[in-house]
Amino acid sequence: MDTATRDFLACSTFAVVGASPDRTKYGNKVLRCYVQNRRTVTPVHPKETSVEGMEAYPSLSAIPATPQAVSVITPPPVTEKVVEECGRLGIRHVW
Repeated sequence: MDTATRDFLACSTFAVVGASPDRTKYGNKVLRCYVQNRRTVTPVHPKETSVEGMEAYPSLSAIPATPQAVSVITPPPVTEKVVEECGRLGIRHVW
């Protein structure tokens, strides 16, 4: 395992931007993988208030405690904005 992957997985709090209530979508699969591996994870979706029974937030900035790492499952134009938001919030681990 490379250092970047090891550092990412060593984080204690995660967010999934693009988390979806649709279990066939990757945003949902990634979220459930974190849950299955007993990770602290927060779903982020601009229109959903809940995903997989967890409170969802419209943006990373709206999460009360900024996550240490973020998985981004969004279209490229949205991803650019998410990466910029990560920079403003000081989130260094983005997948």
